[in-house]
Amino acid sequence: MLQNGLEPWHLLVVAIVAIVMFGSKKLPDTARALGRSMRILKSEARALKADGPVSGSAGEGTSQVGGGLSVGPVVDRTEPVVDR
Repeated sequence: MLQNGLEPWHLLVVAIVAIVMFGSKKLPDTARALGRSMRILKSEARALKADGPVSGSAGEGTSQVGGGLSVGPVVDRTEPVVDR
């Protein structure tokens, strides 16, 4: 039934849907923009891999976001209420 995920008729359906959605005149520009976006995404992913993991652990009073990136000290910025 489903030996491999992508069969030739799947590509045909995707091509027809793309032509209907974007029109034949805008399709080359759309494909070009998609290619640029993919290149940017790949270069950013390579740059993240090249940077490697952040060494050291976050000290007390710091918060971590995502993959262990230290944001900095956590400061309570609420101001006291003054009665007048």
